[in-house]
Amino acid sequence: MKHSPYLSRSARLLAFIAVVVALPSSVVEPTHAQAPFFQGKTVTIIQGRDPGGSGDLRTKALVPFLQKYIPGNPTVIMEYMPGAGGRKAANHLFSTARRDGLVIGNPSIGMISSAILGEAGVQYDIDKFFYLGSPYSAYHAVFVSRKQAGFGSVEKLQAASGMRIGAQSVGFVTYNEGRLFAYLLGLKEPRFVAAYSGAELDPALIRGEIDARATGADSIAQRNKEWLEKDSPVDFHAILEVPKGNKHPQFAQLREIESFAKSELDRKVVNMARAFRIAGTPFVLPPGTPTERVEIIQAAFRKTFQDPEFSREYKKMSGDEATPLLPENHEKAIREIPREREVIELFKKLVGAGPLPGR
Repeated sequence: MKHSPYLSRSARLLAFIAVVVALPSSVVEPTHAQAPFFQGKTVTIIQGRDPGGSGDLRTKALVPFLQKYIPGNPTVIMEYMPGAGGRKAANHLFSTARRDGLVIGNPSIGMISSAILGEAGVQYDIDKFFYLGSPYSAYHAVFVSRKQAGFGSVEKLQAASGMRIGAQSVGFVTYNEGRLFAYLLGLKEPRFVAAYSGAELDPALIRGEIDARATGADSIAQRNKEWLEKDSPVDFHAILEVPKGNKHPQFAQLREIESFAKSELDRKVVNMARAFRIAGTPFVLPPGTPTERVEIIQAAFRKTFQDPEFSREYKKMSGDEATPLLPENHEKAIREIPREREVIELFKKLVGAGPLPGR
């Protein structure tokens, strides 16, 4: 049965759980012949980001459940390896990290887009990782500006020149989406300041170090509730819906970014951005990890995503509704991302370090 993209996130989560329950037991419950291996061990999750941002919080929400569901109840710790939009961490996982099941990667969503777009510095093959799933597949990116900057409408944004748009590193998803908004909104000569950690961006915006940024709608609802008040210090301008038609209850009035498209190519670029987001934030095991240990870790992720307590903890920590992808569905979503050359070439220019392409 094909589900409408207009279903609420809660409805999609219920549908997801129904699919999980229906999975054959041979998929959900692999053999645990090596279960004692994890007892007394430490599992390290390598994150391709700095600590403190929303991505870090999403990852930390999984920790107590992985410790519970990995047989032997190992300790789970974090290691941070920011840089190059997740490529640094992905390269390490692909070529250097231990392959015994004790290292899990969460390089950031940028690892997928960088590989498909053929970006410099990619030394890994996304088709050779073992995928463990993602805690979310629905997302809403919002373009927001500082109220004191005086960009109270889309028309004022378009009339301005040299707007400073903050982001994390080039290739990181906040950078990519900020560039996508700037391109489709038709901003004049925007300047991109890709020099912040996730936790630094909002304070930088309010202090006036930057004029605007792209951010997650749920992150705003969780961390910046004052932004939603009548005397908000920011203005909201447009939204990227993932999947298309999935309205965020607090930002339903915003124009969807695809409505600013001027061509079919523009629309395909937006669809590619959505596809990268639907792929979620990948949790992976390095290639060469023993099959039986891959199955054990995948089963632990499935059980985590099925646990109602995980959904509550995830929302409490991140502000997001959990909309998980199972390992096999995650791999399928990545495999089906559009690969058309014309779309890839334009998208590469959009997320690169050079000037935005003309329209």
